[in-house]
Amino acid sequence: MVQYAVAQKDRDWTVFRDGQPLAGDLSRSAAVQMAKDLAFEAEARGEAVELLIQGYYGELSRRVTGSTGD
Repeated sequence: MVQYAVAQKDRDWTVFRDGQPLAGDLSRSAAVQMAKDLAFEAEARGEAVELLIQGYYGELSRRVTGSTGD
C-alpha cells in the first residue's frame, strides 16, 4: 500500500508519500490536486492507496482504495 498525505508544515502545504515529503511550499488546493493525481496514477497501476488530507482546522479525512491484503 502506498500512502499519500497533504498536511500543513511551517505555514505551507506539503505533499508526502509514505511519510517522505514530495513537494512543499504549495497552496492547499494545489497540494490536494497533486496528491489526488498521484493516488489516481497509483490506483491505475493496481496499487492500494491511502489518501490522507488535512483540513484548514486540523481535521483529517482518509480514503483507502484497492486491495489491502499484501
